[in-house]
Amino acid sequence: MTDEIATNRKALRDFHILERYEAGVELRGTEVKSIRLGKLNISDAFARVERGQVWLYNMDVQIYEKASFSQHEPRRTRRLLLHKREILKLFAHTQQKGLALPVLRAYWKDSRVKIEIGVGKGKTKGDQREDLKEKAVKRETQKVVSSFNRKHG
Repeated sequence: MTDEIATNRKALRDFHILERYEAGVELRGTEVKSIRLGKLNISDAFARVERGQVWLYNMDVQIYEKASFSQHEPRRTRRLLLHKREILKLFAHTQQKGLALPVLRAYWKDSRVKIEIGVGKGKTKGDQREDLKEKAVKRETQKVVSSFNRKHG
């Protein structure tokens, strides 16, 4: 069972997603409680492969007000939990020019927080305009089809 926590629509706008990976994330107790309250922002989050590990940058988990003495740093670097072969694949992808590892979404899987990262190739402004045109055309055809179905249905 998966419950969506947050989606990074900016990543889908700015990147062509070539592959997707599911990763666990190393969190502290106050971070999990804060995420349960929905205080998570992944719009600028990305992953990087360093020293044989995958690290998550710029994921903003707001502080948990009810915590007693220990508090987490909201934008600290967190370790992603992946299999060795997945880490090696991601490392190979990041060595290619123009490929990045944006965070696509965060969700609950059973009682664990999972992060979906993608291997993304940056879109140009032209690509983004093409996507907008395609969306507009799709919306228009959907309107026409639904009105036709209403009349002849």
